[in-house]
Amino acid sequence: MNIYTGVAGVAGVVIGYVLAVVIQNWLARKKVNEAREESRRIVEDARLRAENLVKEAKLEAKDRLFKMKSDFDAETADARKELKKLEQRLISKEENLDKKYDQMERREQEVVKKEKRAQKIEEEVEQKQAEYDHLLAEQKRQLEVVSGLTAEQAKEILVRSMEDEARHDAAKLIKKITTEAEEEAVKKAQKIISTAIHRYAGDYVAEKTVSVVELPGDEMKGRIIGREGRNIRALEAATGIDLIIDDTPEAVILSGFNPVRREVARISIQRLIADGRIHPARIEDVVKKVEVEVAATIKEAGEQAAFDLGVHGINPELVRILGSLKFRTSYTQNVLQHSIEVGFLCGIMAAELGLDQKLARRMGLLHDIGKAIDHEVEGPHALIGSNVALKYGESAEVAHAIGAHHEDVEPQSVYDVLVQASDALSGARPGARKELLENYIKRLEDLEKIANAFKGVATAYAIQAGRELRVMVEGEALSDEESVVLSRNIAKQIEENLTFPGQIKVTVIRETRAVEYANK
Repeated sequence: MNIYTGVAGVAGVVIGYVLAVVIQNWLARKKVNEAREESRRIVEDARLRAENLVKEAKLEAKDRLFKMKSDFDAETADARKELKKLEQRLISKEENLDKKYDQMERREQEVVKKEKRAQKIEEEVEQKQAEYDHLLAEQKRQLEVVSGLTAEQAKEILVRSMEDEARHDAAKLIKKITTEAEEEAVKKAQKIISTAIHRYAGDYVAEKTVSVVELPGDEMKGRIIGREGRNIRALEAATGIDLIIDDTPEAVILSGFNPVRREVARISIQRLIADGRIHPARIEDVVKKVEVEVAATIKEAGEQAAFDLGVHGINPELVRILGSLKFRTSYTQNVLQHSIEVGFLCGIMAAELGLDQKLARRMGLLHDIGKAIDHEVEGPHALIGSNVALKYGESAEVAHAIGAHHEDVEPQSVYDVLVQASDALSGARPGARKELLENYIKRLEDLEKIANAFKGVATAYAIQAGRELRVMVEGEALSDEESVVLSRNIAKQIEENLTFPGQIKVTVIRETRAVEYANK
């Protein structure tokens, strides 16, 4: 029982194993068959796909070929059209060339004809020239016989005549150029002077030979006179000034030619009146102190004048002499103020001429330095000033300009002339010397009155401090040529009827206006 059971178990195991092997083989074969079937299917799909790709490639190639053929046909057609156009243009140009060639041939034939005619004319001209030469020689021979002169002699006479005529024309031309140059020089000089006047406007201070000291009351006159006149004598002795005590209420008049002394006396009397102690010893003490103060004022005035003009390096003694001009007058014009004006004017005109402005201002400032000591030294103030300038270290050029400003010595440079002109300008400007305001205004009125008296004058204005008369005329009454004549006649009338310094410019202005209105 046990043996059978064991055999049966072994048999079952063997049968199970066999069955497992059989089943495994069957499954393996099945997988192999399925793999083969899948391989065939894949191969078939690949073949079909390859065939499709080949077909698509063939179709695409055909499309490209067709497109390329179409493009080629189109380009070929365009090229043919362009070639046809070029061909037409070439044909047209060929026709034009043919026409031009025909024209050239015709012109060539005409040129040949003209050349032949020109040769013929040239031959005729040569023949006539020969005849003319023969006739000219014959005429020369006959002229020599008639005039009794050879050709060389006649030529010499003709040349001499032409030379005289040329010299005459040259002289006329030289005169014309000289006149124009003089006129231009006058215009330029007037422009420079007027520019200097416009750019400088100085103050005017009138001085007199007397000074007036106001008193607090008439009883002060007795104290100034003093017992038996000792105070007034002490004042006159210390100051060198005459004291005039008359019926003028509450005033003492100081009279003296020396303005410095007069100023010392005026300040001294004012100090004494303020102090109240008036006696000879006190008078001498006050006068000495005031003299020191006035000397300091003089020095300060000279330094200020030099500073204002930018003039440096002047000797201190020369500065003091310059400052003393503050109390000096000439034709009622303050000399220091006049010297400053001349310095400014010289500098301005030197700038206009491109010269050294500082040198010109130095000459102008010092030009009247001699007037400060001309009462102490004999001779003209210009020469005195020239010697003083040399003494205190000024250059020979500056000294000569000082000496030449009134032509006591001959001017040698343009600076000398500038100082002369500036001195004349400062002294001649309205109000500077002796001319009262009323006289000045009356002269301006007379100028306008003279111009307004002429026919055709609308109005006239005296401007530029009376140096210019501007006349407005009626455009309908006078022509341009008549305006020129009018300006000359007005100037002539002014010269005949008025006395004035320098010159007066007459400007006639004629204006024609046309006015119209546009309306809508």
